[in-house]
Amino acid sequence: MEIITVDTRPIDGQKPGTSGLRKKTRTFMEPHYLENFVQSIFDGIGGLKDKTLVLGGDGRYFNDRAAQVVLRMAAASGAAKVIVGQNAILSTPAASNLIRIREAAGGIILSASHNPGGPGGDFGVKFNTPNGGPAPENITAKIHMATQSCIRYFIAESQDIDLSAPGSAKLGEMEVEIVDPVADYAAMMERIFDFDAIRALFAGGFTMRFDAMHAVTGPYAHAILEDMLGAAKGTVINGTPDPSFGDGHPDPNPIWAKALMDEMYSDDGPDFGAASDGDGDRNMIVGKKAYVTPSDSVAVLAANATLVPAYKGGLKGVARSMPTSRALDRVALRLGIDCYETPTGWKFFGNLLDAGRATICGEESAGTGSDHVREKDGLWAVLFWLNILAEKKTSVADLMTAHWQTYGRNYYTRHDYEDVDAKAAEGLISDLRGRLASLPGTEAGGLTVEAADEFAYDDPVDKSRTEGQGLRITLSGGARMVFRLSGTGTAGATLRVYLERAETDPDKLDLDPQEALAPVIAAAEALADIKARTGRDGPDVTT
Repeated sequence: MEIITVDTRPIDGQKPGTSGLRKKTRTFMEPHYLENFVQSIFDGIGGLKDKTLVLGGDGRYFNDRAAQVVLRMAAASGAAKVIVGQNAILSTPAASNLIRIREAAGGIILSASHNPGGPGGDFGVKFNTPNGGPAPENITAKIHMATQSCIRYFIAESQDIDLSAPGSAKLGEMEVEIVDPVADYAAMMERIFDFDAIRALFAGGFTMRFDAMHAVTGPYAHAILEDMLGAAKGTVINGTPDPSFGDGHPDPNPIWAKALMDEMYSDDGPDFGAASDGDGDRNMIVGKKAYVTPSDSVAVLAANATLVPAYKGGLKGVARSMPTSRALDRVALRLGIDCYETPTGWKFFGNLLDAGRATICGEESAGTGSDHVREKDGLWAVLFWLNILAEKKTSVADLMTAHWQTYGRNYYTRHDYEDVDAKAAEGLISDLRGRLASLPGTEAGGLTVEAADEFAYDDPVDKSRTEGQGLRITLSGGARMVFRLSGTGTAGATLRVYLERAETDPDKLDLDPQEALAPVIAAAEALADIKARTGRDGPDVTT
């Protein structure tokens, strides 16, 4: 094996976002682009000499080629071993688990999560640290700094490694261990949940549909739901990973999983439905004619956690991202445990989980997880719901009604304005930011502004401070709105507007969320002049 030093130059725009670096697939395929960023990861973490790395991805277009590049670069950098998923496939939570149980120095995950795939779609690369979680900001800052001075990278000249079957191979002095991507993850799920109770649920006639969205969770769902738990064959649909995700958008929400929603809202639909995203870390939960928002989902999991074997001893605490609704706060208050509010991005939960301050975490963007790994975990959330339903012997709709009757309901919606002109979106945020101090006491859409600020997070564990994490405006009547620009898009800017209103009147808990939130939606328009600034009559996606 010959190690080659390739001269290059820094490439602009390689700053990792909330979940690594995401760009158009064709951008990653440009000369030196992938190699520069991978070398910058290795340099940013102090090199790979004699270290073990985990490698895998969601199977999207270019995943197989990128994996071979990473392997050759790891060998050239002196890594002792790379543990790679068969066919370079690993769901993000499975990769997190492997990093932890193998005590690896970290892992590289090839994924753009819920973004579309294919030659015209998106690609991404992120580094996860030895705890299994996304690199925190002090690490991503070092990686970004390395990209700005990258003038060479090292790569081995060799044939591709055959990744089609579990086993071992050598790449120079480096060992390449190819592993079954599902086995360790499935064993972990069996330790967490009461599989016997869930088997009995399916044996009793309970029906389910799981939409893998042509993405990475298909093999995991087939193995766990159908083979291990006895769900009927055909429970898992779109279960074969496809490089273009079946020409769809692997984002588990009512818009992109419309076929599943149509089935769940039909008169003869299944009892329970779920979907997961491109890399398996997000989820959607829906019962028969009963959609569960991600914010409500994490609240329900926390409220019923002691029904699951792994959490029978209770929760140490819970955490949510700032834009997530405050439904989880209500549960935490009743349970007498801490509820932490963090910036968006799973990496911010890592310190809380490592320090034993939180057990369950959630984000409104369809992500929930716990201290079993350091990533959000879509299939874990689905199994958690199945375990609860098996124990409580109730429907999703009835469970939600009982939850709202106990804790009250936080009506909640997110309005996404996608691919907006970046300057227009930044101007909207900048203008609103400049008026925050003067807003309290004023009226907007008939509601009074009670408080307004820009969210900053002081990490209680490492004492770091993260600023500029979204604009929060609290209104009279238990209402709130949040404005922020997304960090996961690859074209233009995505403006996200999060709208929420608390309701405790038992007779007003079954309204349509858009109807219940109409005054808050009107107030957001009055404050930010969204239509004029974005040029849109309404949001592109409403969830």
